[in-house]
Amino acid sequence: MVSVAEITPVDPSAPGRTARLLAMVRRHRVFAAAFGVGAVLRLVTMLGYGPAMWFNDSYEYVSVALHPRPHPIRPDGYSFWLMLLQPFHSFTLLTFTQHLMGLATACLIYALLRIKFRLPKWGATLAAAPVLFDAYQIQLEQMVMSDTLFMLLVVGVITMVLWKRRLTWKAGAVVGLLLALTWLTRSIGLPILALVVLYLLVKRTGWRPIAAVITACAIPVMVYMGWFASAYGKFAMTNSDGLILYMRTAIFADCNKMDIDKYKEVQLLLLCINDPVSQRKDYAQWYLWGQGNGDGTGTGEVLHRWGINKKWSEITNDAASKFATRAILSQPGDYLKVVARDFFRSFHWARPRFPDESTYNMYQFKPYVERDETGQPKRLPKWSSYAGGRTDTDAFSYEQGPPETRIVQPWATIMSNYQKVFYLRGIMVGGILLIGLYGVVVRWRKFGGPVVLPWLGAVGLLLAPAATAEFDYRYVLPAVPLACIAAAITLRRGVTWVRRSPKSSSASEPTTVRA
Repeated sequence: MVSVAEITPVDPSAPGRTARLLAMVRRHRVFAAAFGVGAVLRLVTMLGYGPAMWFNDSYEYVSVALHPRPHPIRPDGYSFWLMLLQPFHSFTLLTFTQHLMGLATACLIYALLRIKFRLPKWGATLAAAPVLFDAYQIQLEQMVMSDTLFMLLVVGVITMVLWKRRLTWKAGAVVGLLLALTWLTRSIGLPILALVVLYLLVKRTGWRPIAAVITACAIPVMVYMGWFASAYGKFAMTNSDGLILYMRTAIFADCNKMDIDKYKEVQLLLLCINDPVSQRKDYAQWYLWGQGNGDGTGTGEVLHRWGINKKWSEITNDAASKFATRAILSQPGDYLKVVARDFFRSFHWARPRFPDESTYNMYQFKPYVERDETGQPKRLPKWSSYAGGRTDTDAFSYEQGPPETRIVQPWATIMSNYQKVFYLRGIMVGGILLIGLYGVVVRWRKFGGPVVLPWLGAVGLLLAPAATAEFDYRYVLPAVPLACIAAAITLRRGVTWVRRSPKSSSASEPTTVRA
């Protein structure tokens, strides 16, 4: 007997992928329109400022990608990303991926708020708007810098933790891996890990997910620290944490108040600054990056007394850490004063021209070609890199062509004019944080509920640089998405101080709805 296989009938009315995609776009047309405008702005930026824009830190990232070794100042996570893209020899591709990261961050914010917390479509879109439209956010994506990758990773971690009502150990392992990547991208990832673990403990998630988070985070970090130890003999992430904290305290540290033993603590004496506090620079970065007078005295860089080649050594870093700790303990009021001053710089109406005019201008879309003293177009600096090689030749080697930013009209002028108007004012960031704080306070019986994690994350990302280094405007931008998430969750049920009944309170818990 011969049997014939039955043919499964095809339903001609079943929608294909394109039809389903169009249907989803129609359901979320408000966000889709905002997403489209954000994508166009990024395209205009790439046309006007290709192949990439540069910051002082950019060249070291490229050098590490070409000459892989642990960097003494910062972790190599972002350089690993450059290494993955290196075969394409294109900074244009690098900035393109970073613009995609920015758009992906906005999508995560919208999906979390719309699907998980049931915000109206316009409300979830509004929360994602700063990432989509802020000119400084777009400019940072066009730079060879780690901040865009860091921001995506942080928002990804917060999204996963808030999305899962009960975090499984498998999801915890994914969160831990993302936290490891966050930590390897920027050192501030360590406090984010501590914050997530604390949140999971308060939620009584259980020991298995928490153990999975810590283990999955620890393994890649430990491997990196072992690699660092093989190069520098110290099991650590960097050789710069003490030096950067020294930089923070140098603007107020008074050795006359620190009770330094001149016979037993010579290393600390070498770090004392001769200038009176009233005559010192008003920005801390000078005392780490300044060029000095060549004799280690006056307003020059004190660290030159240790010798240029020993600046980032373990012994210098340890001595700087002890000096900074002594300064903080001896002058707690002065320390809190400079921390508070830098923290509140984030909330100025106009963007502060700080720490200096040169740094301020690096975050600007300029509609003209910068020129050197001879009138020629400005080239990349010819610095020796810590990884080996030279900054300008390494950038040329990576690109296989001229890496300098090319200003192309009319696109450059469009973005330059756009940046003068469309960015989130500091006072608005402060207002958004205050809304999130309100959400934490009214949920005090639940330790802040789901609002506390993104809110503390945002405050921490603003406070940590002020406490350990110094204010820089680019440090504000990764905090904004978390602040917007906290404020949006707070406002999803309106503003009220009236205590909900048990029935309405249970109904207010976030549940997943169909997108």
